[in-house]
Amino acid sequence: MAAHDIPGSGQQLGSPTQRRTSVPLDERRRMRHESRTSQTYKAFLKYLCDVGKLPSEQAAEDAAVSVLCVLEQRLVGEEDKDLEAQLPMKLRELMIRCDRHEAGPPPQKFGRAEMMSMVAEDLDMEPEDTEPIIRAVFSAIQAQISTGESDDIAGELPPDLRDLWARPA
Repeated sequence: MAAHDIPGSGQQLGSPTQRRTSVPLDERRRMRHESRTSQTYKAFLKYLCDVGKLPSEQAAEDAAVSVLCVLEQRLVGEEDKDLEAQLPMKLRELMIRCDRHEAGPPPQKFGRAEMMSMVAEDLDMEPEDTEPIIRAVFSAIQAQISTGESDDIAGELPPDLRDLWARPA
C-alpha cells in the first residue's frame, strides 16, 4: 500500500490503523492508565459525596481515608492487603501516607462505638454523627471490591460492625 500525503500537513499517512504521534507507546499507555485511574477515583468520590451527602470531594476523600484506616486496624492477617488490592489506586496511595499506616499499629479488637469514636476524632465531629459517613464509605468500598472479599471482611468483624458493613448506606 502506498503512503498518501495528508493535505496541508506535510505528513504521510501509512496504513489506516497506524497512528502518527511523537509520544512513545509506553508514555501513551501510562497516560491512558492514569486517565482511567483518575476517572475511577473521581467516580468513587462522587458516589461517596452523593450517598454520604458529603459537601466536597475533599470531605469524601477524608472520610474514605479515615474509615478505611480504622477498618484496616480491625482486620487481621492478610485481609487488609487483600482489601487494598481491590481499591482504586489513588485511594491506596493516600492510605499508604495515612498516619495510622506510618505508625503501623497491630490489628486491634474493637466494636462499633470505638470505630465511630476513632472516625469522629479524625474528622473532627461527634461520634454519633459518623454512622451515615461510615455506612457511605462501606457502600462505596463494596462497590469496588468482589463479593468474596466483602464476605471475608464481614467474617472478621464483630456483630455490631458487621451490621454496619452488611447494611451500607
